Amino acid sequence: MKTIIEPFRIKSVEPIRMTTRDERKALIKDAHFNLFSLQSDDVLIDLLTDSGTGAMSATQWSAVMRGDESYAGSPSFYRFQAAVKNLMPFKHVIPTHQGRAAEAILFSMFGGTGKNIPNNTHFDTTRGNIEASGAEGHDLVIAEGLDPSNLHPFKGNMDLARLETYLQEHGDTVPCVMITITNNAGGGQPVSLENIRATAALARKFGKPFFIDGCRFAENAWFIKQREEGQTSRSITDIVRDCFAVADGMTMSAKKDAFGNIGGWLALNDDDLADQARNHLIRTEGFPTYGGLAGRDLEALAQGLTEIVDEDYLRYRIRTNTYIVDKLDALGIPVVKPAGGHAVFIDARSWLPHIPPLQYPGQALAVALYELGGIRGCEIGTVMFGAHPDGTETPAAMDLVRLAIPRRTYTQSHADYLVEVFEELVEHKDSLKGFQITRQPDLMRHFTCQFERLGD
Repeated sequence: MKTIIEPFRIKSVEPIRMTTRDERKALIKDAHFNLFSLQSDDVLIDLLTDSGTGAMSATQWSAVMRGDESYAGSPSFYRFQAAVKNLMPFKHVIPTHQGRAAEAILFSMFGGTGKNIPNNTHFDTTRGNIEASGAEGHDLVIAEGLDPSNLHPFKGNMDLARLETYLQEHGDTVPCVMITITNNAGGGQPVSLENIRATAALARKFGKPFFIDGCRFAENAWFIKQREEGQTSRSITDIVRDCFAVADGMTMSAKKDAFGNIGGWLALNDDDLADQARNHLIRTEGFPTYGGLAGRDLEALAQGLTEIVDEDYLRYRIRTNTYIVDKLDALGIPVVKPAGGHAVFIDARSWLPHIPPLQYPGQALAVALYELGGIRGCEIGTVMFGAHPDGTETPAAMDLVRLAIPRRTYTQSHADYLVEVFEELVEHKDSLKGFQITRQPDLMRHFTCQFERLGD
């Protein structure tokens, strides 16, 4: 395999402040060991999230200058709307300032006490917005999706048998069915086109509207093209259109697969639902032709949607993650395989068996990566998903650390540095200690909770 080269040239640079290990140990302690609380200037390689952290292209920056800031009816909105509809054939496109705002609007209509909403795996803000409405979210991913080492090509698939049973048993309380592509909490694993269609068919059978959380739709389409029978010769654009053609609506964080630094949307086919959503939008986000975004943001997203389906980019994007996964696997570090679309996921529970799940092995690993190498990742495990609305806590299905790769931001040398930090960490991983939470909010605690390292 030839050296991976970035399919772009660097036109502008941003300096990185180089810190020492002693500095980082003091900084993370001052942040109560929560990596979200660090100042980004104190991070060497920031892999906390791929949401809104990517680099925009020269063409996107040119489009920004065309942004029209009219309060209502801006031409920037209509260009944005056309770009969305070119890929996702929904009747109504409602812009929001980011994906969680679209979720909040959706669950203001579909949530409520006593409601139950199934998904392959709800991610953090989705689950948070569901629970804030009084409803509960339930995860029905296939069994292979909970086995980090399983090489199933579509580990994000919905378990169709479980979904049918779920709808039979809870049908009266289920307002809609969702699926997330790719399955972020499950290791960035894709969902097959066949499974999307089958999930939509089950939803229709039981009279439920079907929604797609489409944040990483292009990466999911690339995996479909590479791995699903009969899809190899098809274009990414056509695969994307087929994925959304069977849905009644979608939520979208445009900070992922639209190359945006901000933005999102809610798309719907139902006229009455769209009217309700727009009324909510006007109260909380803005007029329906800007929805909390500047015209320049809408222009950048419209251009980004044309760039994200480029196959040279997608090939490079997935190949970079595979490179890191292969290197870590060779070091004996348990990683989620096959490599996901947007991130590298380490199975911290397996790698640190001396730290029990309720002492948060994922958090222990994430903190160690920062202290040792200045790398900021994110725990995707019991800290994020272990707390329940009734105040109880149980171990999550997996304790992972996600190293989310911002789009078009870091180079091959950054990937090699990451691997070198892990090589050093291998030598003293058994000395890592667990954590306890000393302060936490009622919902989505991982963003702001505070930790104490056990034994300190």
